[in-house]
Amino acid sequence: MTHSKEIQTALNYIELNLCEKLTLDAISEAAGFSKFYFHRTFQNEVGIPIYDYIKKRRLARAASELLNTNTSILDIALTYHFESQEAFTRAFKSIYQLPPGKYRSVIKNLMIGANSMNKQNEIKGWIITGTAPEKYQIGIDDTIYHMGSKSVTIRSADEEFSDGEFSTVMQQISAKTFIGKRMRFSGFVKAQDVEGWCGLWMRIDNALSSMLKLDNMQSRAITGTSEWNHYSCVLDIPENGAIINIGILLYGKGQVWFDNADFQEVDHNTPTTEFIPDEVFPDHLVNPSFEEA
Repeated sequence: MTHSKEIQTALNYIELNLCEKLTLDAISEAAGFSKFYFHRTFQNEVGIPIYDYIKKRRLARAASELLNTNTSILDIALTYHFESQEAFTRAFKSIYQLPPGKYRSVIKNLMIGANSMNKQNEIKGWIITGTAPEKYQIGIDDTIYHMGSKSVTIRSADEEFSDGEFSTVMQQISAKTFIGKRMRFSGFVKAQDVEGWCGLWMRIDNALSSMLKLDNMQSRAITGTSEWNHYSCVLDIPENGAIINIGILLYGKGQVWFDNADFQEVDHNTPTTEFIPDEVFPDHLVNPSFEEA
């Protein structure tokens, strides 16, 4: 059994209240669960305990403020509910390897004159492709990220898009060690002004590159503007599976960020998200006389 929607509700609540006091009681209530069940479910879905998640998101926000504002370190520490500047410094250094003041001076100086999105022809381990990659700017963003200090972003660069035009950042993995397993590709996505749609995608191909299974989140697509949230695709890897394709795509106009990708086996209590034609298309002829409005 999965609780993706409830966990997404909780993550949205956390994102909107990072500068406020966050309690397990309030977050679990937002999700509609008891706090004991929620605590366990959150870690199963997101892969990290709830309080660790909150701390890392607050530290990521703090890192961005250090680089993009002149707010004092003490004020940043208090804004994100660290009990003191010393406690904030210890937590920050454990993630970013530098104390906040040094991080601000060293990293900020490295960024002078640089574009916040560093467009690259290559992103290590990932492929940039799609039906119209030339209509998008794709690269590493070091000002907007979920955790750590970087994310990948896809941003539309044209005003006009035709049907079927999209770009994707993807990766291919050999299926041989995953045959017979149920695998989940997941990560955190943030969207801005998406007029088409965006989402994670996962596809299983055989040795001849023919598609065996697909989930591209089109039936539960991300649209418009939304803060960081957790999304996933779950597929069973068949015996004749050879290549696992995973990625994030943006269809049409807008901008999307992707961070903290994860690929792991899940048990069969987690339902698959496979595209099934019977669930998408009707099983009978619709409006045969064209009289229906």
